[in-house]
Amino acid sequence: MRDFLSLALQRQSDRAFDSSRPVEKEKLERILEAARMAPSACNAQPWHFIVVDDPELKNQVADATSSKLIGINHFTKQAPVHIVVVEESVNLSSGFGSLVKDKKFAHVDIGITAAHLCLAAEDEGLGTCIIGWFNESKVRKLLNIPSGKRVLLDIVVGYSLQPDRPKKRKEKDKVISFNSYE
Repeated sequence: MRDFLSLALQRQSDRAFDSSRPVEKEKLERILEAARMAPSACNAQPWHFIVVDDPELKNQVADATSSKLIGINHFTKQAPVHIVVVEESVNLSSGFGSLVKDKKFAHVDIGITAAHLCLAAEDEGLGTCIIGWFNESKVRKLLNIPSGKRVLLDIVVGYSLQPDRPKKRKEKDKVISFNSYE
């Protein structure tokens, strides 16, 4: 394992994958374990991961993520694995806290687990891209997800063919302040 800052600096959203190279089960298991171990409000763990690696089904899920109309996400078919993240019910404590504080803690928690998953994949030498734009009802139907559940993310995983890109981020003084909002 690399030091964490190097890992965070290396990780990027990859949009080109070697479709002929499958992801090893051992790597998938370690990535999913890292995601499963992510912290959550009141230990609610409001997530369920569906690993889609069957080629035909994976292509159907990929079709649900792309849009010809606005020309996005056509690369998702190249990725050999899609990890679909379904929002699960929270426990009583987290639900009460969400209500009192007017914050959807489950969404925060799923963001945390997605970060764990992507960083673990990077550490395994794999690329990822978090997809939020997809036809949710189509994905729900393809994967037999009950109608009362929300599909929040599709994270594509595979061996990236995309060269590393320099990160373009706001300057530190634009996003960090100490002791007061400045």
